[in-house]
Amino acid sequence: MLDETFKNSKHKTVGIKQTQRALEKGIVRQVFLAKDAEHHVLRPIIEACRAREVQMIEIPTMEELGKACGIEVGTAVAALIVE
Repeated sequence: MLDETFKNSKHKTVGIKQTQRALEKGIVRQVFLAKDAEHHVLRPIIEACRAREVQMIEIPTMEELGKACGIEVGTAVAALIVE
């Protein structure tokens, strides 16, 4: 399901910086976090999601999340943004 969600969506962010900027703008609908990412890297994203009441979904690995986003490397964070 995650693969289809990201591959079919043109409205997404991939990575910490892009997702953080989108959260600051208030345009994030849903955030996906890799469980195996460093906690100190995810902490600002998690705090922003909680503050803005954005749904967070955990994905087992960075590799799996990257693949779902259509990239060849892993990623710690990705998000679907409001269309």
